[in-house]
Amino acid sequence: MKVNQIYVNLPVKDIQKTKEFWTNVGFSINEQFSDDKAVCVVMNDNIYVMFLTEEYFQTFSERPVPKGDTTQVLVAIGLNNREEVDEVVNAAVANGAYQHEEPQDYGWMYQNSFWDINGHGWNVTFADMSQMPTE
Repeated sequence: MKVNQIYVNLPVKDIQKTKEFWTNVGFSINEQFSDDKAVCVVMNDNIYVMFLTEEYFQTFSERPVPKGDTTQVLVAIGLNNREEVDEVVNAAVANGAYQHEEPQDYGWMYQNSFWDINGHGWNVTFADMSQMPTE
C-alpha cells in the first residue's frame, strides 16, 4: 500500500493572517478547499496543510487544542537545495515567524527551522542522499 496524498491538519486562531503568511512565504493556496474556517496550503501536488480555525478543528477531534506553549508535532519538509531552505525560513521570519535554532549543516544534509505565526514548528531540510554516511 502507498499513500497518494497527505493532508496535515493544524489548528489556528486567524485564517486570513495564516493565509497571508503562507502566501508571503511562497506557497500557493487551494481555494477549492479554503473558506472562512480553513485554508489549504499546497506544499506540492500530493502534500497539503489544512490550517483550520480552532473551533472547526475541534469538530474533527474530541481532544483539546494544545496551548501555544506546547508542541505536539514538528512538520519537516524537504526542498531541492540549501538555498531554497534558507529562502523559505528567511521569508517566514520576515513575515512574523521566528527561527527556533541555528541552521545545522551535516555535510550531506542541511536543516533550518522556524516557528510559524501560529506556533507550529517547521524543520526545513535539504538532503543529498548520495552523500549520506554509510556508518
